[in-house]
Amino acid sequence: MPENEQFKSALNKAMALCAGREYTAGDVLSKLRLWGLEENESGRIIKLLKNDNFINEERYALAFARDKFRYNKWGKLKITAHLRSKNLSDEVIRKAVDSIDDETYHKTIENIISAHRRTVKAKNQYDLKAKLLRYGLSKGFESHLLYDLLNVMEE
Repeated sequence: MPENEQFKSALNKAMALCAGREYTAGDVLSKLRLWGLEENESGRIIKLLKNDNFINEERYALAFARDKFRYNKWGKLKITAHLRSKNLSDEVIRKAVDSIDDETYHKTIENIISAHRRTVKAKNQYDLKAKLLRYGLSKGFESHLLYDLLNVMEE
């Protein structure tokens, strides 16, 4: 396939991919490498996709944070870690995490911990608190919020 046709084909394929769901520039770049494109061509395609708003990393981060919080019940720490692994800027990550409503966030932590509390078997109150804390941390919630909640639940 001539180089110009390969470029056009990859650009159309990438546009179709990005039209289906949100991707970061890094995600698309790895796809372009898989398709056998050279580095300079991949860079041109990424630039075109960003200019035409097929790739918008802020939009990606906001959607990712909203969906992982709403559907997977992830905390801000876990969301931040996953967005960092996508090589997004700290400002974009901060905006995405800050978009989560604080009141809803605290209510979700409370609901998750109280639901998990009903299924946990513990020898004593200390053991129960430790298991609930570990569970909350594994979901990506901040330790100080979990400590506060567990101390209130204990009373």
